[in-house]
Amino acid sequence: MSDVLEAPETHVLRGVRPINLMGVDVASAEAAKPEFEWVDPGVLLVDDGYQRNLSERSVKLVRKICGSWDWRRFKPPVCARTDRGLEVIDGQHTAIAACSHPGVTEIPVMVVVAASRSDRAQSFIGHNRDRLNITPMQMHFAAAAAGDEDAQDIDRVCERAGVKLLKSTPGNGAWKPGETVAVKAIGALINRRGVVRAREVLEVLIKGQATPISTVQIRAVECLLHDDEYREDIDADGIVNAMLKLGFIADQEAAVFAATHKVPIFRALAIVLFRKGKRRARRA
Repeated sequence: MSDVLEAPETHVLRGVRPINLMGVDVASAEAAKPEFEWVDPGVLLVDDGYQRNLSERSVKLVRKICGSWDWRRFKPPVCARTDRGLEVIDGQHTAIAACSHPGVTEIPVMVVVAASRSDRAQSFIGHNRDRLNITPMQMHFAAAAAGDEDAQDIDRVCERAGVKLLKSTPGNGAWKPGETVAVKAIGALINRRGVVRAREVLEVLIKGQATPISTVQIRAVECLLHDDEYREDIDADGIVNAMLKLGFIADQEAAVFAATHKVPIFRALAIVLFRKGKRRARRA
């Protein structure tokens, strides 16, 4: 028996008390309450349509969770019951870690009512909106699955222009022409110009073999097609021709021009393409 006496706990415990909610439009709490149950993590399902694929970073996270497994730090995944089984809305990395851990056969999950895929995608957005490790692409795919009109506009414009939206950058860095993760730039373009003109900008980038389609390229082509300074002297074909002739050299020249003349990089790229593709240059 140890002779060491533990010091009495003297710190103060603060009780949980309500705060003043004056001015807050409190949401209803009448929806079905969640249930908790223990399940084999290997039976859980993940919707790849809006949740992230397992990237190298995800694998590292799962390995880290397994390497420091502690039930005191465990947060039950949030799931919804569907016709195909329990679908994870939040906590797929925890579920995969539990499934991978040789000493874990069951985990507690919180089961909420989310009958439709749209409901589940909306819940995913709610769980992840303020998390720093959630990318705009992941949020976009979830928003589109949840029926968000802006996200669906982006999908339609990209599909009609021939642009392929990726959920994340290629692991090996090997982009294909027309691929992009610049979803925020495309959404902003649609807000500024509308769906028709946005599609025209993206179609130029597709024909110009942009690999990948970047935010800088989107802004540059938009500038050339719609700014008064350029649009009278260059058209879509001229921009495409300039892109095909210059290739990756256009980005290099734009970087030098931007640094030398202290202008935004997209403006510098627009100038580089304009000089190569303007009508006067093509008639010479």
